[in-house]
Amino acid sequence: MLQPHQSEPPHHLPWAQPSTLALSRHSTEPSCKAISGPGSVSIYNLKYAKCLAGGVCASSIRLVTNPLEVIKGYSQVGRYKSSTGIFRGLQRLWMEEGLRGLFKVVGPTAIAYACQTGTKYSLYEFFKDSSSNCLGPDHVKEYRQLIYVTSAGCAEACADVLMCPWEQLRVKVQTSHVGAFPTKLGPAFAAMLADGTHPFQSLRALWMRQIPATMTNFFVFENAVHAIYMHVLQQPKDSLSKPAQLGVSLAAGYVSGVCCAVVSHPADSLVSLLSQPMHDGKGITQIVNEVGLWKLATMGLSSRMLLTGTIVGSQWIIYDTFKTIMGMGTSGSDGSDEH
Repeated sequence: MLQPHQSEPPHHLPWAQPSTLALSRHSTEPSCKAISGPGSVSIYNLKYAKCLAGGVCASSIRLVTNPLEVIKGYSQVGRYKSSTGIFRGLQRLWMEEGLRGLFKVVGPTAIAYACQTGTKYSLYEFFKDSSSNCLGPDHVKEYRQLIYVTSAGCAEACADVLMCPWEQLRVKVQTSHVGAFPTKLGPAFAAMLADGTHPFQSLRALWMRQIPATMTNFFVFENAVHAIYMHVLQQPKDSLSKPAQLGVSLAAGYVSGVCCAVVSHPADSLVSLLSQPMHDGKGITQIVNEVGLWKLATMGLSSRMLLTGTIVGSQWIIYDTFKTIMGMGTSGSDGSDEH
């Protein structure tokens, strides 16, 4: 077993940090017994606190892209035609609602995505380290892709519980007609509860949207980073400057954002429709049958691809910048551990 005083991380785990993994040198069978031993993975490790803080910082990009979120929501609930372009949508929103319309629901958005993004990034690292610790060195490489996907899915499932009430409120305010629903945080939350809306009413639809999106995001990001270093730059990460490494994070993040937008868009449309009075009391299956899968998958999709690609790419570069400042380096493997 690695002893607590050893500071060098195992070379076979590109994401390993000092004193976070307890791995067996002798056994070839995966064992979870090491989790309780010296050097085991602990949720109280400072590494995960740093990842939590980095994720909260990364969520700030949601405030910048809020106007695109409003247009996307209007397209999904039928207030704007799905063929309305980004710039025409912005122009119409400005003409009809002014600056207040462009930055609707900033409060619920800030709370919802600070909870979701911070929790998602920190728990992803925790579950990834825990899975690697459980499997052992001889199995990590073989199951690396599975580790990415399951860690992301588990992290997002937990994050969505914290996010759900605020996301539900955000969508309700955002898609309501002007004057039909309070826009300030306190009165809006009280009005939502007074309407008989349960704070976790849309949790199942949120899981349907967020979990596949996050699994796609992290899976594509990890593999895109690996591909860029191995096949495009063809040099190890450490040989590049920090700005160049952050550029890789941005490129991989944008690609992963576009992919997860397409995967999760039908469920995202459902979340928006569930907030509408015309669908009160209806189940998810009934709404899908009435609206149709094709419409759920395509209405507002162009806005969301631009929106999500920008958000996810920006989140990765903000998150990795924070990690770099904290001395943790950028995310993803350059493939040097495979040689």
